[in-house]
Amino acid sequence: QVQLVESGGGLVQAGGSLRLSCVASADSGRIYSIRTTSWYRQTPGKQRELVATITSGGITNYADSVKGRFTVSRRVDYNTATVQMTMDNLKPEDTGTYYCNADHAYGTSWGQGTQVTVSS
Repeated sequence: QVQLVESGGGLVQAGGSLRLSCVASADSGRIYSIRTTSWYRQTPGKQRELVATITSGGITNYADSVKGRFTVSRRVDYNTATVQMTMDNLKPEDTGTYYCNADHAYGTSWGQGTQVTVSS
């Protein structure tokens, strides 16, 4: 299957930047079965919301709330794929747990989440 590991969360002041990474690993060339990789975020009491998506072809899509501030990129090596999300001009409302999601030929995989806290 495909395993995801996120990193890069932390505490930052409003207006600051963070870069999140999601490393996808799989055996036997299955990394190339990933169709899209997405970042979601969740805050207590709210549903998980889609923040950004990048396809295997590099097409990106962003939630309106992060357009112009967040940028997603993707790099594939032999058996890993790394998706990075650079978050600039962070706002307190960007606070939450960020999850990486991969949609692939064998189903869907989720990472364990990484916490982002933006102080005002």
